[in-house]
Amino acid sequence: MSRFGSMEDRNRIESEMDYGSRQLPKTIYGFLSATAERFPDRPALSFQLLSGERDHATTLTWREFHARVTETANLFRSLGVGPKDTVAYLLPNSIETPIVLLAGATAGIVNPINPLLDAEQIAGILRETKAKVLVTLKAFPKTDVAQKAAEAVSKAPNVTHVVEIDLNRHLTGLKKFIVPLVRPKVPVKHHAKVLDFEAATSGSKHTRLDFNDPQEDRVAAYFHTGGTTGTPKVAQHLYSGMIYNGWLGGRLLFDETDVLICPLPMFHVFAAYPILMSCIASGAHVVMPTPAGYRGDGVFDNFWKLIERWQVTFLITVPTAISALMQRPVNADVSSLKTAISGSAPLPLELYNRFKAATGVEIAEGYGLTEATCLVSCNPVDGAKKVGSVGIPLPHTHVRILKHIPGGVQECGADEVGEICVANPGVYAGSTYTEADKNKDLFAEGIYLRTGDLGRIDADGYLWITGRAKDLIIRGGHNIDPAEIEDGLLSHPQVAFAGAIGQPDAFAGELPTAYVELTEGATVTVEELMEHAKTHIHERAALPKHIEIMAELPKTAVGKIFKPDLRRMAITRVYDAALNGTGAHVAEVVEDKKRGLVARLARDGEVDEAAIKAKLGEFTRPWEWV
Repeated sequence: MSRFGSMEDRNRIESEMDYGSRQLPKTIYGFLSATAERFPDRPALSFQLLSGERDHATTLTWREFHARVTETANLFRSLGVGPKDTVAYLLPNSIETPIVLLAGATAGIVNPINPLLDAEQIAGILRETKAKVLVTLKAFPKTDVAQKAAEAVSKAPNVTHVVEIDLNRHLTGLKKFIVPLVRPKVPVKHHAKVLDFEAATSGSKHTRLDFNDPQEDRVAAYFHTGGTTGTPKVAQHLYSGMIYNGWLGGRLLFDETDVLICPLPMFHVFAAYPILMSCIASGAHVVMPTPAGYRGDGVFDNFWKLIERWQVTFLITVPTAISALMQRPVNADVSSLKTAISGSAPLPLELYNRFKAATGVEIAEGYGLTEATCLVSCNPVDGAKKVGSVGIPLPHTHVRILKHIPGGVQECGADEVGEICVANPGVYAGSTYTEADKNKDLFAEGIYLRTGDLGRIDADGYLWITGRAKDLIIRGGHNIDPAEIEDGLLSHPQVAFAGAIGQPDAFAGELPTAYVELTEGATVTVEELMEHAKTHIHERAALPKHIEIMAELPKTAVGKIFKPDLRRMAITRVYDAALNGTGAHVAEVVEDKKRGLVARLARDGEVDEAAIKAKLGEFTRPWEWV
């Protein structure tokens, strides 16, 4: 592990040699095997099904983890999975999830799928990736993963085998005996053969692979991108990109004595690469509390005690989780914590200050994206952190801020905002997505991935994200960064989360509107928030036209506020107001691949067609009848 405290440290590491000259394993199985040889008896993975500080935990050493990956990869190969075939998994976190991830990438191409998607979307991904095997949960109380899997497989005839993991093996005492009695019945309408994970893997060899593991780079993972609506795009990852993410963690951050608590889902790149791969590179220990992570029953309430239990040194988190933790007292000894690493969304300064005051621990923000396998930049853990920035580009990562002009691109100067474009060993230039059409115009100068994120690089080389190109609110041709509105509202002590979007407007095209979720017991009103906004949002054009308080904002699995749902709500509210008295209302807002969000209207009775066309013709958004 090297000191990572400054741009000089980063440049020194990069100047040692070209990345391609580093003697790194070529395959994921080789990567894991080296760690199992170095640290056979040290803990690799721990998992708690329940969130209590004294609840039962399952732990695997690196030797045991390696054996489980070996037998699981052998099972997949026996089910007809070759290097170009896909093993999908629809799983929450469990001790088995990282086993399936690594084994799937060893036998074939692994395809993690978000269990929060609906069955139709899951089926679409299974068809897009041509998955042969799906690993999922056996029916279990309080989860519908098995039910979704069964329905999705019925719509994905390419799946030949479904392998089921039973979480009941992680329970003890009376609960273990009750689950079989209350286990939901899942009707099976598909023709795939169903296997039990434990029985099937225990019948496979665990000491060595039954097949050759060619020492060459190849596509080993498909990760879908996007939120929870529409058909997600599928990004493809190479062994080299996966290992690069792990090498960064092992070189800059962790060693075998570190313990990382990771309540983020293992179907997302943040947990799969910067966390799991970094632990493989360093021999560190990763702890997963409950299948649902931060969303699990009691996880937030018990969180500080879990840190004490496991003597956690690195907390892996996202801003929405930090906000929830700051609503609870630090009621345990957290002196083992060295730092917290936050990603997925910009961290408000106020939240950083609250966390540091409560824990004494710094937060290092980083930036990554599925299309780049993951990591791009990070605030130096051992050096100057610029709160609100996402730090400095990591060794062997090159970031450019570009403006696209007629006939080419133009490099932006210091602090000038443009599109963040990235080249590094995680970028699969030319072939980022499985669909060739989606790779068109995705690269600047052939190698720099256009991220779609807007940002700037300051005079010290720190990267700042200023927004998503598609999230900009365009009010009468004036660009408004939603982050300015969100930061202004988050500075109110009773606001836990804020999401700003553009609502349709007949004159300006869009007007800023904001949705907020309050802290527990909050009493602030919309009128008071409007007054607060006037003194804390400095750009007059950015003052929200409408503020709405919600019990809970829609969020993705890694805690990002899911803005498409907010846009749907705004379109419905604005169009319904415009349609008042016409005999029609908005029944739903759907996503169309070419037209974006489309309002679908329903008739309440006799309708005034001319009035409807005139009213909605004032807006730029498309609409249609149900």
